[in-house]
Amino acid sequence: MSKSMLIISRQAPWAGPSAREALDIALAGGAFDLPLGLLFLDDGVFQLAAGQQPGALQQKDLSANLQALPLFGVEELFVSSRSLAERGLDEAALALPAQRLDDTALTLLLDRFDLVVTI
Repeated sequence: MSKSMLIISRQAPWAGPSAREALDIALAGGAFDLPLGLLFLDDGVFQLAAGQQPGALQQKDLSANLQALPLFGVEELFVSSRSLAERGLDEAALALPAQRLDDTALTLLLDRFDLVVTI
């Protein structure tokens, strides 16, 4: 039986390679039918913001990678309610549907997966 994995993405899409690396790991795991979830926490919630213009920062757009997640079987997307609120983001402004979790639900989520990787 495959172990389940939760990937926690904590970096903004323009803060370096970490956001892309988290998505690449999720896509690779999904391609191999690894049971996994992806949690956007802290500045990682900015990855879900719609209407980004990374070209202005000379960065690559991650939206294609995000849109491909369900195609690779990565359907468990989670986002921290507190992180959204602290950054002034509304759930309606997200490019992908993600389950909002409060701090208590986040703790339960961490316990649900065999492996937890923070990027």
